[in-house]
Amino acid sequence: MKTADASPVTNPPIKVLLADDEGLVRSGFRLLLELEDDITVVAEATNGAEAVALARATRPDVVLMDIRMPKLDGIHATAQIAEMAGLEHVHVLILTTYDTDAYVFDALQAGASGFLLKDAGPAELLHAIRVVAVGDALLAPRITRRLIAQFTAQLRAAQAAEDRLAGLTEREREVLAHVGRGLSNDEIGAALFVSPATVRTHVSHTMGKLGARDRAQLVVIAYQTGLVGS
Repeated sequence: MKTADASPVTNPPIKVLLADDEGLVRSGFRLLLELEDDITVVAEATNGAEAVALARATRPDVVLMDIRMPKLDGIHATAQIAEMAGLEHVHVLILTTYDTDAYVFDALQAGASGFLLKDAGPAELLHAIRVVAVGDALLAPRITRRLIAQFTAQLRAAQAAEDRLAGLTEREREVLAHVGRGLSNDEIGAALFVSPATVRTHVSHTMGKLGARDRAQLVVIAYQTGLVGS
């Protein structure tokens, strides 16, 4: 007897919390995101304090977080979300105007998984949300190198680089340096002649040894410790 095919397994939609004090910006993002079958907007926050409260209440996959907001800015809101028990799987994607926001590095240290320019196109925004939702970092090389190099140059001399990296194997240091340069697992694997799965394992071990929340913080550490130059 012929049996019916099993229904395809579909993943639940990515839950997004919008945090921006400009209503028109939030409305525009909502209209764009709700056209996508795999993304749903679960709440909107008009300031950082609301973003923290709504993140706790709705447990989104991604918080699209503006930096400049009243009551509590996006950096401090990100830090509170990153430190809150039960929100370990909530990923924050920072919105920045880049040339005027000197806080992106602070946001990465606070626990953000990446950042996006406010003038990004729809396709870039959707891609960013999907990348961050699965736990990867979104760090555009053209922004990352300049920003992180700028804000870590003054810190590098004070960092005890060898002490911080002492627990890493030589291969883990190589992988960390490549992560710092913005390479994907596939690109790192090709450079080191190993499989992407092996790279993924090295990245995971390195994050654990360095106490990094995610790949974005590995990039910061790579610059801070001088593994990647400005």
